[in-house]
Amino acid sequence: MIIAGEASGDMHGAKLAQSIKNRSRDTFLFGVGGNAMQTEGVQLIVDSKTLSVVGITEVFAKLPTIYRAMTTVKKALNSLKPDLLILIDFPDFNFHVAAVAKKLDIPVLYYISPQIWAWRQNRVKKIKRLVNHMAVILPFEVPFYREHHVPVTFVGHPLLDRILPLPGRQPSSTLSTEPVIGLIPGSREKEVTTLLPVMLEAAKIIKRYLPTARFVVSCAESINEDLVLSVVSQYASTLEIEIIRESVVQVFKQSQLLVAASGTVTLEAALYGVPMVIVYKVSPLSYWLGKRLIKVKHIGIVNLIVQKELLPELIQDNASPQIIAETVTDMINDPERLKQIKEELFRVRDLLGGAGASDRVARIALDLI
Repeated sequence: MIIAGEASGDMHGAKLAQSIKNRSRDTFLFGVGGNAMQTEGVQLIVDSKTLSVVGITEVFAKLPTIYRAMTTVKKALNSLKPDLLILIDFPDFNFHVAAVAKKLDIPVLYYISPQIWAWRQNRVKKIKRLVNHMAVILPFEVPFYREHHVPVTFVGHPLLDRILPLPGRQPSSTLSTEPVIGLIPGSREKEVTTLLPVMLEAAKIIKRYLPTARFVVSCAESINEDLVLSVVSQYASTLEIEIIRESVVQVFKQSQLLVAASGTVTLEAALYGVPMVIVYKVSPLSYWLGKRLIKVKHIGIVNLIVQKELLPELIQDNASPQIIAETVTDMINDPERLKQIKEELFRVRDLLGGAGASDRVARIALDLI
C-alpha cells in the first residue's frame, strides 16, 4: 500500500511504483494517490486531489473529507493486510495510518521525510516508534535521524530521475531584451487563489519598470484550469500572459526568472538552473503559529540545502505586489547577480546525489517485505 497525499507525492509515488514493478512484477499496489500513480498501475482507493491543503488553520475546512479518506484507508489495511505500507511525506495523515499499521504488524517504509527537522521536532519520537525505515532525499536529514537512532538511508532526490543532465553548466551572463518572467502559484487550490492574484498585481508593477516584460503562468495538473483562467482574465487587458498547462518544465525553459510558491517546484526549478523569488502566504493564524514552531532559518528548500539565502524569500506581509515587483526588477537588472545564482544552483545537483532514488527505495521496500 502506497499513500501520497499531494501532487509531488503522486509523481514520486508513480516512479516508485514503476521501479517496484520492474523488480517484482507480481506485486499488487494500491492506496492513495493521483493520476500519475494510477497510470503506473496503483489501484486508487482515495484520490489525493481531495486531500491536498496548505496551512494549519486551513485544514479544518477539509476535515470531513480527510476523515472519510482515513476511514477508507483503515478498512483497506484491516481487510487486505498488505505486506508493506509505504508513506510519502504528508505527515499529519500518514502518522495516523502508520499507527494503524503498527497495530496490525505491517512494516512501514517512510519515503520523503516530513520536515520535522524544521518544526515540531518531537515528532521524531513517533517516527521511531511507528516506522521501520526512513528513505530520505536530502543529505542533511541523515544525521538528524541517526542522532535519534532511527534506521535511515539517503536515497538521493527523485527529481534527478526525471531531469536530464544539463547540456552545459556555464550560465549565460546576457539576458533577453524582452525578459520572460514565470509565475508559479502552486499545486493546491488554496495556494492559487491566495498567491496568483498577488503575483499578477506584482506583474502589473513589473511591467511599469520593465515595459517589454512578458509573463507565463504555470497551471499545475492538480488545478482546474478554469480557476487560473478566471484570475488571469482580469489582467488580460494590461498584461501579456500565457498560461502553460503542460509540464512546468516549459515554464522553466522560457523564463529568465520565476516567482514561485514555496514547495517542491522551487527545487525542480533550481535543478534546471533558473533563478527565482520564493513567496509564501497563509492565513494570519497559520503564520503566527508557524513562526513559533519553525526551527530553521529559511523556508526555501534550496536555501536550506546551500545553508544561506541564495534565493530571496518573501513571506506573508513581505509577499506583497510592490515588494515582489521590486525584488524581481532588481534581479533582472543585475545580470551578474543572476549569473552567480545560476552557478550556485548548478552545484545543488551535486549535493543531491545521482539519479536512481526510486530504484534505491524499491530495493529497500522489497528487502523489508
